[in-house]
Amino acid sequence: MQLLEAFKDFIHKEALFSPKEPLLVAVSGGLDSVVLCELCHQAGYDFRIAHANFQLRGEESLRDEMFVAGLSMRYGRQVIVERFDTAHYAAEHKCSIQVAARELRYSWFEKVHDGVILTAHHLDDNIETLLMNFFKGTGIAGLRAILPRQGRIVRPLLFATREMLQQFANEQGLAWVEDSSNASEKYTRNYFRHQVIPLIQAAYPGVTQHLEDNIQRFREIEMLYKQAVGEHKRRLLEWKGEEVHIPVLKLLRSKPLSTLVYEIIHDFGFSAQQAPAVMKLLDSGPGKYVMSDTHRILKDRNWLIISPIVETPADHVLIESPEGRVLFEGGTLELQLLTDIKPSADPSEAWLDASTIQFPLLLRKWRPGDYFYPLGMRKKKKLARFFIDNKLSLARKEKTWVLEMNKKIIWVVGMRIDDRHRLTERTEQVLKISFVPSTGAR
Repeated sequence: MQLLEAFKDFIHKEALFSPKEPLLVAVSGGLDSVVLCELCHQAGYDFRIAHANFQLRGEESLRDEMFVAGLSMRYGRQVIVERFDTAHYAAEHKCSIQVAARELRYSWFEKVHDGVILTAHHLDDNIETLLMNFFKGTGIAGLRAILPRQGRIVRPLLFATREMLQQFANEQGLAWVEDSSNASEKYTRNYFRHQVIPLIQAAYPGVTQHLEDNIQRFREIEMLYKQAVGEHKRRLLEWKGEEVHIPVLKLLRSKPLSTLVYEIIHDFGFSAQQAPAVMKLLDSGPGKYVMSDTHRILKDRNWLIISPIVETPADHVLIESPEGRVLFEGGTLELQLLTDIKPSADPSEAWLDASTIQFPLLLRKWRPGDYFYPLGMRKKKKLARFFIDNKLSLARKEKTWVLEMNKKIIWVVGMRIDDRHRLTERTEQVLKISFVPSTGAR
Protein backbone atom coordinates (compact mmCIF):
# COMPACT_ATOMS: atom_id res chain seq x y z
CA MET A 1 0.00 0.00 0.00
CA GLN A 2 3.09 2.24 0.08
CA LEU A 3 2.64 3.22 -3.60
CA LEU A 4 -1.02 4.10 -3.01
CA GLU A 5 -0.14 6.53 -0.22
CA ALA A 6 2.64 8.07 -2.29
CA PHE A 7 0.15 8.38 -5.19
CA LYS A 8 -2.38 10.27 -3.06
CA ASP A 9 0.34 12.42 -1.48
CA PHE A 10 1.67 13.44 -4.91
CA ILE A 11 -1.81 14.39 -6.12
CA HIS A 12 -2.35 16.48 -3.00
CA LYS A 13 1.09 18.13 -3.10
CA GLU A 14 0.76 19.10 -6.77
CA ALA A 15 -2.96 20.01 -6.40
CA LEU A 16 -3.76 17.89 -9.46
CA PHE A 17 -7.47 17.38 -8.81
CA SER A 18 -10.00 17.15 -5.99
CA PRO A 19 -10.89 13.72 -4.52
CA LYS A 20 -14.51 13.85 -5.79
CA GLU A 21 -13.72 15.16 -9.28
CA PRO A 22 -14.86 12.94 -12.21
CA LEU A 23 -11.81 11.59 -14.03
CA LEU A 24 -11.07 10.04 -17.42
CA VAL A 25 -8.21 7.53 -17.21
CA ALA A 26 -6.35 6.82 -20.46
CA VAL A 27 -5.58 3.08 -20.50
CA SER A 28 -3.54 1.38 -23.21
CA GLY A 29 -3.53 -1.99 -21.44
CA GLY A 30 0.16 -1.84 -20.60
CA LEU A 31 1.68 -2.05 -17.12
CA ASP A 32 1.73 1.70 -16.42
CA SER A 33 -1.90 2.47 -17.28
CA VAL A 34 -3.19 -0.71 -15.59
CA VAL A 35 -1.45 0.32 -12.37
CA LEU A 36 -2.88 3.85 -12.70
CA CYS A 37 -6.36 2.35 -13.06
CA GLU A 38 -5.89 0.17 -9.98
CA LEU A 39 -4.58 3.09 -7.89
CA CYS A 40 -7.58 5.25 -8.85
CA HIS A 41 -9.86 2.35 -7.85
CA GLN A 42 -8.16 1.80 -4.50
CA ALA A 43 -8.13 5.55 -3.78
CA GLY A 44 -11.89 5.66 -4.34
CA TYR A 45 -11.82 8.15 -7.19
CA ASP A 46 -14.73 8.60 -9.60
CA PHE A 47 -13.36 7.61 -13.02
CA ARG A 48 -14.12 6.27 -16.48
CA ILE A 49 -11.67 4.41 -18.73
CA ALA A 50 -10.76 5.48 -22.29
CA HIS A 51 -8.85 3.35 -24.79
CA ALA A 52 -7.54 4.58 -28.16
CA ASN A 53 -7.00 1.82 -30.75
CA PHE A 54 -4.60 3.22 -33.35
CA GLN A 55 -4.89 0.08 -35.53
CA LEU A 56 -1.14 -0.06 -36.16
CA ARG A 57 -0.30 -3.56 -34.88
CA GLY A 58 -2.98 -5.73 -36.44
CA GLU A 59 -4.29 -8.45 -34.13
CA GLU A 60 -2.21 -7.09 -31.25
CA SER A 61 -4.13 -3.78 -31.38
CA LEU A 62 -7.42 -5.68 -31.24
CA ARG A 63 -6.12 -7.78 -28.33
CA ASP A 64 -5.29 -4.60 -26.37
CA GLU A 65 -8.76 -3.19 -27.04
CA MET A 66 -10.47 -6.37 -25.81
CA PHE A 67 -8.27 -6.48 -22.71
CA VAL A 68 -9.13 -2.88 -21.72
CA ALA A 69 -12.82 -3.50 -22.41
CA GLY A 70 -12.61 -6.33 -19.89
CA LEU A 71 -11.53 -3.91 -17.15
CA SER A 72 -15.13 -2.72 -17.03
CA MET A 73 -16.04 -5.92 -15.16
CA ARG A 74 -13.12 -5.65 -12.73
CA TYR A 75 -13.80 -2.06 -11.70
CA GLY A 76 -17.47 -1.62 -12.51
CA ARG A 77 -16.58 1.39 -14.62
CA GLN A 78 -17.57 2.57 -18.08
CA VAL A 79 -14.97 1.86 -20.78
CA ILE A 80 -15.11 3.94 -23.95
CA VAL A 81 -13.12 2.91 -27.04
CA GLU A 82 -12.31 4.70 -30.28
CA ARG A 83 -10.55 3.29 -33.34
CA PHE A 84 -8.36 5.57 -35.45
CA ASP A 85 -6.93 5.27 -38.95
CA THR A 86 -3.63 6.62 -37.67
CA ALA A 87 -1.57 5.84 -40.77
CA HIS A 88 -4.01 7.76 -42.98
CA TYR A 89 -4.03 10.72 -40.58
CA ALA A 90 -0.21 10.82 -40.53
CA ALA A 91 -0.03 10.80 -44.34
CA GLU A 92 -2.76 13.42 -44.69
CA HIS A 93 -1.18 15.77 -42.15
CA LYS A 94 2.42 14.98 -43.16
CA CYS A 95 3.51 14.04 -39.66
CA SER A 96 5.07 11.02 -37.97
CA ILE A 97 3.00 8.12 -36.66
CA GLN A 98 3.90 9.11 -33.09
CA VAL A 99 2.73 12.71 -33.61
CA ALA A 100 -0.43 11.51 -35.35
CA ALA A 101 -1.28 9.15 -32.48
CA ARG A 102 -0.69 11.86 -29.88
CA GLU A 103 -2.86 14.41 -31.71
CA LEU A 104 -5.65 11.91 -32.31
CA ARG A 105 -5.86 10.60 -28.76
CA TYR A 106 -5.69 13.96 -26.96
CA SER A 107 -8.22 15.52 -29.31
CA TRP A 108 -10.55 12.58 -28.68
CA PHE A 109 -10.03 12.63 -24.91
CA GLU A 110 -11.03 16.28 -24.73
CA LYS A 111 -14.14 15.66 -26.84
CA VAL A 112 -15.48 12.84 -24.66
CA HIS A 113 -14.64 14.34 -21.24
CA ASP A 114 -15.04 17.88 -19.92
CA GLY A 115 -12.83 17.47 -16.86
CA VAL A 116 -9.47 16.07 -15.83
CA ILE A 117 -7.78 13.45 -18.04
CA LEU A 118 -5.21 11.13 -16.44
CA THR A 119 -2.30 9.56 -18.30
CA ALA A 120 0.20 7.05 -16.93
CA HIS A 121 3.51 8.83 -17.62
CA HIS A 122 5.97 7.94 -14.86
CA LEU A 123 9.41 9.06 -13.68
CA ASP A 124 11.33 6.91 -16.20
CA ASP A 125 9.32 8.51 -19.01
CA ASN A 126 10.18 11.93 -17.62
CA ILE A 127 13.90 11.19 -17.45
CA GLU A 128 13.84 9.91 -21.04
CA THR A 129 12.09 13.12 -22.11
CA LEU A 130 14.61 15.27 -20.24
CA LEU A 131 17.59 13.55 -21.91
CA MET A 132 16.06 13.57 -25.40
CA ASN A 133 15.27 17.27 -25.08
CA PHE A 134 18.76 18.02 -23.81
CA PHE A 135 20.52 16.25 -26.67
CA LYS A 136 18.34 17.63 -29.46
CA GLY A 137 18.63 21.18 -28.08
CA THR A 138 16.02 22.86 -25.95
CA GLY A 139 15.27 25.71 -23.60
CA ILE A 140 14.34 25.66 -19.94
CA ALA A 141 10.89 24.25 -20.74
CA GLY A 142 12.48 21.18 -22.30
CA LEU A 143 14.78 20.59 -19.34
CA ARG A 144 11.91 20.52 -16.84
CA ALA A 145 10.44 17.75 -19.05
CA ILE A 146 6.83 16.66 -18.48
CA LEU A 147 4.76 18.66 -16.01
CA PRO A 148 2.37 16.93 -13.57
CA ARG A 149 -0.47 19.03 -14.99
CA GLN A 150 -0.80 20.85 -18.29
CA GLY A 151 -4.30 22.19 -18.84
CA ARG A 152 -6.69 19.30 -18.32
CA ILE A 153 -4.01 16.62 -18.78
CA VAL A 154 -2.74 15.23 -15.47
CA ARG A 155 0.15 12.79 -14.90
CA PRO A 156 -0.16 11.55 -11.31
CA LEU A 157 2.56 8.85 -11.62
CA LEU A 158 5.53 11.14 -12.35
CA PHE A 159 6.92 10.44 -8.88
CA ALA A 160 7.16 6.66 -9.50
CA THR A 161 9.73 4.61 -11.41
CA ARG A 162 8.70 1.76 -13.67
CA GLU A 163 10.31 -0.61 -11.16
CA MET A 164 7.94 0.67 -8.45
CA LEU A 165 4.94 0.15 -10.73
CA GLN A 166 6.10 -3.38 -11.60
CA GLN A 167 6.46 -4.27 -7.94
CA PHE A 168 2.98 -2.93 -7.13
CA ALA A 169 1.43 -4.82 -10.05
CA ASN A 170 3.03 -8.08 -8.92
CA GLU A 171 1.89 -7.57 -5.32
CA GLN A 172 -1.69 -6.88 -6.45
CA GLY A 173 -1.76 -9.76 -8.95
CA LEU A 174 -2.53 -7.42 -11.84
CA ALA A 175 -2.54 -8.58 -15.46
CA TRP A 176 -1.52 -6.40 -18.39
CA VAL A 177 -0.56 -6.66 -22.06
CA GLU A 178 2.82 -5.94 -23.63
CA ASP A 179 3.19 -3.66 -26.67
CA SER A 180 5.69 -5.33 -29.01
CA SER A 181 6.71 -1.95 -30.46
CA ASN A 182 8.24 -1.02 -27.08
CA ALA A 183 11.14 -3.36 -27.87
CA SER A 184 11.92 -1.70 -31.21
CA GLU A 185 14.87 0.67 -31.11
CA LYS A 186 13.85 2.43 -34.32
CA TYR A 187 12.00 4.84 -32.04
CA THR A 188 14.24 7.41 -30.33
CA ARG A 189 12.60 6.97 -26.93
CA ASN A 190 13.18 3.22 -26.96
CA TYR A 191 16.83 3.73 -27.93
CA PHE A 192 17.32 5.98 -24.91
CA ARG A 193 15.39 3.52 -22.72
CA HIS A 194 17.31 0.40 -23.76
CA GLN A 195 20.77 1.73 -24.67
CA VAL A 196 21.61 5.22 -23.40
CA ILE A 197 20.11 5.25 -19.89
CA PRO A 198 21.52 1.83 -18.82
CA LEU A 199 25.01 3.07 -19.73
CA ILE A 200 24.52 6.24 -17.67
CA GLN A 201 23.18 4.21 -14.73
CA ALA A 202 26.25 1.97 -14.88
CA ALA A 203 28.51 4.99 -14.49
CA TYR A 204 26.25 6.86 -12.01
CA PRO A 205 24.15 4.41 -9.96
CA GLY A 206 22.18 7.21 -8.31
CA VAL A 207 21.36 8.99 -11.55
CA THR A 208 17.57 8.42 -11.38
CA GLN A 209 17.25 10.30 -8.09
CA HIS A 210 19.67 13.00 -9.23
CA LEU A 211 17.74 13.62 -12.45
CA GLU A 212 14.43 13.65 -10.58
CA ASP A 213 15.88 16.35 -8.31
CA ASN A 214 17.15 18.26 -11.36
CA ILE A 215 13.73 18.13 -13.01
CA GLN A 216 12.22 19.75 -9.92
CA ARG A 217 14.95 22.41 -9.92
CA PHE A 218 14.38 23.14 -13.58
CA ARG A 219 10.63 23.53 -12.94
CA GLU A 220 11.41 26.20 -10.34
CA ILE A 221 14.05 27.82 -12.54
CA GLU A 222 11.49 28.04 -15.34
CA MET A 223 9.09 29.88 -13.03
CA LEU A 224 11.77 32.47 -12.19
CA TYR A 225 12.79 32.67 -15.84
CA LYS A 226 9.22 33.38 -16.99
CA GLN A 227 8.84 36.07 -14.34
CA ALA A 228 12.04 37.80 -15.51
CA VAL A 229 11.12 37.54 -19.20
CA GLY A 230 7.64 38.88 -18.41
CA GLU A 231 9.14 41.96 -16.75
CA HIS A 232 11.34 42.64 -19.79
CA LYS A 233 8.35 42.26 -22.14
CA ARG A 234 6.27 44.69 -20.09
CA ARG A 235 9.12 47.21 -20.31
CA LEU A 236 9.86 46.77 -24.01
CA LEU A 237 6.62 45.93 -25.83
CA GLU A 238 4.18 48.70 -26.75
CA TRP A 239 0.89 47.44 -28.19
CA LYS A 240 -0.71 49.67 -30.82
CA GLY A 241 -3.82 47.93 -32.09
CA GLU A 242 -2.67 44.61 -33.52
CA GLU A 243 0.93 45.77 -33.81
CA VAL A 244 3.76 45.55 -31.29
CA HIS A 245 6.33 48.36 -31.31
CA ILE A 246 9.73 47.77 -29.68
CA PRO A 247 12.27 50.61 -29.19
CA VAL A 248 15.54 49.41 -30.71
CA LEU A 249 17.91 51.31 -28.40
CA LYS A 250 16.05 50.11 -25.31
CA LEU A 251 16.16 46.54 -26.57
CA LEU A 252 19.88 46.77 -27.34
CA ARG A 253 20.56 47.77 -23.73
CA SER A 254 18.72 44.69 -22.44
CA LYS A 255 20.64 41.63 -21.29
CA PRO A 256 20.85 38.81 -22.25
CA LEU A 257 19.89 40.17 -25.67
CA SER A 258 19.69 37.03 -27.82
CA THR A 259 17.56 35.20 -25.26
CA LEU A 260 15.17 38.14 -24.92
CA VAL A 261 14.84 38.50 -28.69
CA TYR A 262 13.88 34.85 -29.02
CA GLU A 263 11.41 34.99 -26.12
CA ILE A 264 9.74 38.01 -27.70
CA ILE A 265 9.51 36.70 -31.26
CA HIS A 266 8.51 33.09 -30.63
CA ASP A 267 5.08 34.26 -29.45
CA PHE A 268 4.53 35.43 -33.04
CA GLY A 269 5.42 32.22 -34.85
CA PHE A 270 9.18 32.79 -35.28
CA SER A 271 11.61 29.91 -34.72
CA ALA A 272 14.87 29.90 -32.78
CA GLN A 273 16.66 29.66 -36.15
CA GLN A 274 15.18 33.05 -37.16
CA ALA A 275 16.43 34.84 -34.04
CA PRO A 276 19.87 35.74 -35.57
CA ALA A 277 18.12 37.33 -38.59
CA VAL A 278 15.97 39.41 -36.24
CA MET A 279 19.09 40.42 -34.31
CA LYS A 280 20.58 41.74 -37.57
CA LEU A 281 17.54 43.98 -38.02
CA LEU A 282 18.63 45.95 -34.96
CA ASP A 283 21.63 47.34 -36.88
CA SER A 284 19.98 47.48 -40.32
CA GLY A 285 18.45 50.41 -42.16
CA PRO A 286 14.70 51.08 -42.29
CA GLY A 287 12.60 48.77 -44.44
CA LYS A 288 14.34 45.47 -43.69
CA TYR A 289 12.12 42.73 -42.33
CA VAL A 290 11.84 39.07 -41.31
CA MET A 291 8.65 37.03 -41.68
CA SER A 292 7.07 34.03 -39.98
CA ASP A 293 3.98 32.23 -41.26
CA THR A 294 1.74 34.67 -39.37
CA HIS A 295 3.73 37.85 -38.65
CA ARG A 296 6.35 40.23 -39.97
CA ILE A 297 9.04 42.07 -38.01
CA LEU A 298 9.92 45.36 -39.71
CA LYS A 299 12.78 47.73 -38.89
CA ASP A 300 11.41 51.28 -38.95
CA ARG A 301 13.91 53.96 -37.93
CA ASN A 302 14.27 53.46 -34.16
CA TRP A 303 11.63 50.75 -33.81
CA LEU A 304 10.98 47.10 -34.53
CA ILE A 305 7.34 46.68 -35.53
CA ILE A 306 5.71 43.25 -35.28
CA SER A 307 2.50 43.08 -37.27
CA PRO A 308 0.19 40.28 -38.43
CA ILE A 309 0.32 39.28 -42.07
CA VAL A 310 -3.04 40.17 -43.56
CA GLU A 311 -4.32 38.77 -46.80
CA THR A 312 -5.36 41.69 -48.99
CA PRO A 313 -8.84 41.03 -50.39
CA ALA A 314 -8.66 43.84 -52.98
CA ASP A 315 -6.09 46.48 -53.87
CA HIS A 316 -8.61 48.59 -55.82
CA VAL A 317 -12.23 49.45 -54.98
CA LEU A 318 -14.47 51.26 -57.47
CA ILE A 319 -16.92 53.77 -55.93
CA GLU A 320 -19.77 54.66 -58.29
CA SER A 321 -22.19 56.57 -56.05
CA PRO A 322 -21.90 59.72 -53.91
CA GLU A 323 -24.09 58.09 -51.26
CA GLY A 324 -23.46 54.92 -49.32
CA ARG A 325 -20.90 52.90 -47.41
CA VAL A 326 -17.75 51.24 -48.74
CA LEU A 327 -15.96 48.44 -46.87
CA PHE A 328 -12.32 47.78 -47.70
CA GLU A 329 -9.19 46.35 -46.11
CA GLY A 330 -8.28 49.59 -44.35
CA GLY A 331 -11.70 50.21 -42.83
CA THR A 332 -14.95 51.88 -43.91
CA LEU A 333 -15.80 54.94 -45.98
CA GLU A 334 -19.22 56.59 -45.68
CA LEU A 335 -20.21 59.00 -48.44
CA GLN A 336 -22.88 61.71 -48.17
CA LEU A 337 -24.05 64.62 -50.31
CA LEU A 338 -24.84 67.64 -48.10
CA THR A 339 -26.07 71.17 -48.58
CA ASP A 340 -25.57 71.99 -44.92
CA ILE A 341 -21.94 73.06 -44.98
CA LYS A 342 -20.23 72.64 -41.60
CA PRO A 343 -16.69 71.53 -42.41
CA SER A 344 -14.59 69.79 -39.79
CA ALA A 345 -10.82 69.83 -39.20
CA ASP A 346 -10.92 66.13 -38.34
CA PRO A 347 -8.50 64.37 -40.77
CA SER A 348 -10.79 61.30 -40.80
CA GLU A 349 -13.36 63.42 -42.69
CA ALA A 350 -13.01 64.78 -46.21
CA TRP A 351 -15.22 67.78 -47.10
CA LEU A 352 -15.05 68.19 -50.87
CA ASP A 353 -16.76 70.60 -53.26
CA ALA A 354 -19.24 68.26 -54.94
CA SER A 355 -19.22 70.30 -58.15
CA THR A 356 -15.58 69.33 -58.73
CA ILE A 357 -16.15 65.58 -58.24
CA GLN A 358 -16.94 63.14 -61.03
CA PHE A 359 -17.78 59.50 -60.47
CA PRO A 360 -16.65 56.78 -60.45
CA LEU A 361 -13.88 57.22 -57.88
CA LEU A 362 -11.09 54.72 -57.35
CA LEU A 363 -9.98 53.74 -53.83
CA ARG A 364 -6.53 52.16 -53.82
CA LYS A 365 -3.29 51.87 -51.87
CA TRP A 366 -0.76 54.60 -52.56
CA ARG A 367 2.14 53.93 -54.93
CA PRO A 368 5.63 55.41 -55.29
CA GLY A 369 5.41 58.33 -57.69
CA ASP A 370 1.95 59.41 -56.49
CA TYR A 371 1.52 63.12 -55.89
CA PHE A 372 -1.23 65.57 -55.00
CA TYR A 373 -1.76 69.23 -54.07
CA PRO A 374 -2.07 69.18 -50.25
CA LEU A 375 -4.80 71.44 -48.84
CA GLY A 376 -3.44 74.96 -48.43
CA MET A 377 -0.69 74.52 -51.05
CA ARG A 378 -0.57 75.57 -54.69
CA LYS A 379 2.30 73.26 -55.56
CA LYS A 380 2.15 69.52 -55.96
CA LYS A 381 3.97 67.25 -53.54
CA LYS A 382 4.92 63.64 -53.87
CA LEU A 383 3.25 61.41 -51.28
CA ALA A 384 6.63 59.97 -50.28
CA ARG A 385 7.81 63.47 -49.27
CA PHE A 386 4.45 64.24 -47.65
CA PHE A 387 4.84 61.13 -45.48
CA ILE A 388 8.36 62.11 -44.46
CA ASP A 389 7.23 65.62 -43.55
CA ASN A 390 4.47 64.14 -41.42
CA LYS A 391 6.84 61.58 -39.83
CA LEU A 392 4.80 58.55 -40.86
CA SER A 393 6.22 55.17 -39.89
CA LEU A 394 6.88 52.58 -42.58
CA ALA A 395 4.06 50.46 -41.19
CA ARG A 396 1.63 53.39 -41.36
CA LYS A 397 2.70 54.25 -44.91
CA GLU A 398 2.03 50.70 -46.04
CA LYS A 399 -1.54 51.01 -44.77
CA THR A 400 -2.26 54.34 -46.47
CA TRP A 401 -4.99 54.48 -49.12
CA VAL A 402 -5.83 57.24 -51.58
CA LEU A 403 -9.04 58.25 -53.33
CA GLU A 404 -8.51 58.92 -57.01
CA MET A 405 -10.61 60.65 -59.69
CA ASN A 406 -9.57 60.61 -63.36
CA LYS A 407 -6.09 59.46 -62.31
CA LYS A 408 -5.72 62.37 -59.88
CA ILE A 409 -5.65 61.99 -56.08
CA ILE A 410 -8.41 63.92 -54.34
CA TRP A 411 -7.82 62.60 -50.80
CA VAL A 412 -5.05 60.85 -48.93
CA VAL A 413 -7.50 58.89 -46.82
CA GLY A 414 -7.51 59.92 -43.19
CA MET A 415 -4.89 62.62 -43.73
CA ARG A 416 -5.33 65.46 -46.24
CA ILE A 417 -7.58 66.38 -49.17
CA ASP A 418 -6.34 67.82 -52.45
CA ASP A 419 -6.48 71.62 -52.48
CA ARG A 420 -8.17 71.65 -55.90
CA HIS A 421 -11.33 70.16 -54.34
CA ARG A 422 -11.52 72.32 -51.23
CA LEU A 423 -14.66 74.18 -50.21
CA THR A 424 -14.92 77.75 -51.44
CA GLU A 425 -17.38 80.63 -51.10
CA ARG A 426 -19.08 79.35 -54.24
CA THR A 427 -19.59 75.82 -52.89
CA GLU A 428 -23.27 74.91 -52.83
CA GLN A 429 -23.08 71.15 -52.24
CA VAL A 430 -20.56 69.09 -50.30
CA LEU A 431 -19.39 65.52 -50.75
CA LYS A 432 -18.57 64.45 -47.20
CA ILE A 433 -16.56 61.23 -46.82
CA SER A 434 -15.99 59.80 -43.33
CA PHE A 435 -13.26 57.25 -42.69
CA VAL A 436 -13.34 54.68 -39.87
CA PRO A 437 -10.13 52.59 -39.84
CA SER A 438 -10.22 48.87 -39.19
CA THR A 439 -8.64 47.58 -35.95
CA GLY A 440 -4.87 47.95 -36.13
CA ALA A 441 -5.00 50.02 -39.35
CA ARG A 442 -3.98 53.29 -37.77
